[in-house]
Amino acid sequence: MKPTILITNDDGVNAPGIRVLIRLMKQIGNVIVVAPDGPRSGQSNAITVHTPVRYRLLESSDGLTIYSCNGTPTDCVKLAFNDIIDQNPDLVVAGINHGSNSAINVIYSGTMGAVLEGCQHGVASIGFSLCDHAHEADFTTFEPYILQIARETLKNGLPENICLNVNAPVGEILGTRITRQCNGVWVKEFARRTDPVGHDYYWLTGNFENHEPDAEDTDEWALANGYVSVVPTTTDMTAHRMIERIKSWKL
Repeated sequence: MKPTILITNDDGVNAPGIRVLIRLMKQIGNVIVVAPDGPRSGQSNAITVHTPVRYRLLESSDGLTIYSCNGTPTDCVKLAFNDIIDQNPDLVVAGINHGSNSAINVIYSGTMGAVLEGCQHGVASIGFSLCDHAHEADFTTFEPYILQIARETLKNGLPENICLNVNAPVGEILGTRITRQCNGVWVKEFARRTDPVGHDYYWLTGNFENHEPDAEDTDEWALANGYVSVVPTTTDMTAHRMIERIKSWKL
């Protein structure tokens, strides 16, 4: 029996990245796509609570079913598990995202929000991203790594509450590095501008500030040096190392 693979993204069901991912995953298993009907970047784990969520069938063929949804990436995964799929898939994959989800970007990413939702349902889940925001981004060099990582994940599984955040550099790829999330932040995040009637408004922009540029075990170092970065990521946000210290406080 072929594995069942659920695919979603945050760039929309018609984005080139998800079309590449569909083609690749069809080589491995039966594919069900539930993806937003348009771009939903930066949605993180957002869910729709004030308006109805709907989905519709776009395509049904041998080994491939595609639905679009008017909700967020997390809505797409929730709907898939709750209403669309009869039983849990063997793998959840999101992407291929147009743009990096390394370092602190993981907490803003709609791609990784969907991955974390799949992980919460107890299914091995992977987010794939390429460090290129262009609509015409070239995913060719990344493709064999996506296939290999997906196959190894299906073969070996992932522990409870653990998923994978996979990012690739643009151009030639030298190999894969298992890394950790880089410590860094976005600075100068908004550009202030003035509209034609004299009112100020703000446009999201900014620069990423790497706080440990020389650390060779981070995702940012791997990407800067031509490697695919694979970061094991957890849904458990507990700072376990702080538990005993805070117990000593007078609370």
